[in-house]
Amino acid sequence: MNPRLLELGLPLGPNGLPYPIPIHPNLVHLTLGLFIIAVVFDLAGAFYPVERSLIKFFGIPAGRANFFDVGWYNLVAAAGITFFTVAAGFFEIMLANPPAGIRSAWGWLALPTMLWHGVGGVLLLATIVGLTVWRGMQRFIWRKGQSRQVQWGYLGACVLTIGALYLHGTLGAQMGSEFAIHNTAAGLLRQGKSPNTLK
Repeated sequence: MNPRLLELGLPLGPNGLPYPIPIHPNLVHLTLGLFIIAVVFDLAGAFYPVERSLIKFFGIPAGRANFFDVGWYNLVAAAGITFFTVAAGFFEIMLANPPAGIRSAWGWLALPTMLWHGVGGVLLLATIVGLTVWRGMQRFIWRKGQSRQVQWGYLGACVLTIGALYLHGTLGAQMGSEFAIHNTAAGLLRQGKSPNTLK
């Protein structure tokens, strides 16, 4: 039993958490979805003159400003939800009992993987918030009234951030699948038990 859970007086579930389904992985996918949609719509707005004929062909009544609106509001939502994503991740990582002696596909042990995942989460939170501020400055001050609301440098930074999110997410996936941290099914299968027999 995890001593940290005993100190907090929280009941321990089979996944090592005080609730049946880990919260952090679900919030991660919300962060990813909102951020990627924001970038895709900002790219669509930036390349709107090229895509206008395709949009007209499908009869979609959307103007360039509409794409930038969707990009902006999704980015603001991604920045907001990422605070909860990181907070849930740190809560769950504090309650983890990483296995010793198992190495990931990258050759890392569980504890360094957890540490890098935690540090990376904070850095990505700061990056997404920074990009949101940058995007807001473009929307409301620097490029206000211009047809292309975003700078090419901003879009490049967003694409690089998506790459960083992919690498960071791989560490998180390794924690769940290879180290079975807070992953009930993987942990039970590794112990030779069936996850279908638990109530």
